[in-house]
Amino acid sequence: MRLSRYFMPVLKEDPKEAQIVSHRLMLRAGMIKQQAAGIYSWLPLGHKTLRRIEQIVHEEQQRAGHIPMLMPTLQPADLWRESGRYDDYGEEMLRITDRHKRDMLYGPTNEEMITDIFRSHVNSYKDLPLTLYHIQWKFRDEIRPRFGVMRGREFLMKDGYNFDLTKEDALHAYNRHLVSYLRTYERMGLQAIPMRADGGPIGGDYTHEFLVLAETGESEVFYDSEITDLKFGDRQIDYDSVEECQAVLEEFTSRYARTDETHDEAIFDKVPEDRRRSARGIEVGQIFYFGTKYSEPMGATVVGPDGSRVPVHMGSHGIGVSRLLGAIIEANHDEKGIIWPEGVTPYHVGIVNLKQGDASTDSACEALYRELKGAGLDPLYDDRDERAGAKFATMDLIGLPWRITVGPRGLAANKVELTSRRTGESVEMSPAEAIERLREIYRPVFEAAL
Repeated sequence: MRLSRYFMPVLKEDPKEAQIVSHRLMLRAGMIKQQAAGIYSWLPLGHKTLRRIEQIVHEEQQRAGHIPMLMPTLQPADLWRESGRYDDYGEEMLRITDRHKRDMLYGPTNEEMITDIFRSHVNSYKDLPLTLYHIQWKFRDEIRPRFGVMRGREFLMKDGYNFDLTKEDALHAYNRHLVSYLRTYERMGLQAIPMRADGGPIGGDYTHEFLVLAETGESEVFYDSEITDLKFGDRQIDYDSVEECQAVLEEFTSRYARTDETHDEAIFDKVPEDRRRSARGIEVGQIFYFGTKYSEPMGATVVGPDGSRVPVHMGSHGIGVSRLLGAIIEANHDEKGIIWPEGVTPYHVGIVNLKQGDASTDSACEALYRELKGAGLDPLYDDRDERAGAKFATMDLIGLPWRITVGPRGLAANKVELTSRRTGESVEMSPAEAIERLREIYRPVFEAAL
């Protein structure tokens, strides 16, 4: 992509309505535009980043054996009346009446609809275990939407639902989701800590939230500092192995880590004093086991091994896809702008032409662009007729992890400059060496997707 042909309406000044870093930088970088309170259009750069994040979520869900589908945004109210949640959910639910006077709602979540799909098509325990998921827009009518995409009314979410014959089987699904979430967040360059949480309107006795530590987090959290030393890394897990998944759960949840709703001062006091921490956290996902809370009232049963019908055990598991974009920026920025981790950057590298219109420099940039594309990388070429300082400022603002600077002086010695956005360090090398270096940098990113 060439910036001269791209739509990226960057702002020079900080928007007055933006209260936190991610909201300010997303508006300044031309990633989003507010259309109404808590409702945004995703402009090309924001949309491209959102799809990068969504793709990682898809890959890790399917690696864990979960099956993608797509449910509608609008749901019939009668399904929610069956579960008993229609009147209980509160004013966050956007209720709608269609032209035939039927009660509808803009889905805040999909437990009822997925249960209806299951009961319509699954009859035997032999079809279990089953986990279905989708990534779909949701709507919750927040009384005070704020912080940009971090607390909007319309948001993109991955919600998955497991159906199992027994509680033990469903708890393995719970553990399996925890493992897949750890992999997902680390691929995005985040450390998301699983913390014991409250079930809220979804319910459930077993639930963990995944929180990214950040000063702008909406939740107060308490934790043992040892948990921040844990990394999932590139270990390979057999998702069918109860023992392996259980071991990961125990490793990542055995130390104290709770949100303010479930914080227990007496238990926290048993953590060595030098390891006790309190901070703010951004919730980026949550997993629930709630047993037969929905299957019993809605008649989602299967014929068991003994021939009798039994309600299935269920859980639901969410990842805030659009919220993640804001969380990543909150955890990765400086005074100049965003610093994207390699796993989620909208473009792998920016090319800056220092002398647009110079035949040799233009030709070298075009060749570099083609060769980067041929190497499987996705470059953004700033071919605008702008000052070098303005081009550098734009690249710093939008946060691409790497920049290649091309100018006549360097080209005379067959050199370009490769710069790290995170460290600011620059190294001169030949164009071929720069391409090979970038291939090495991004090799783990591409391999993680396999």
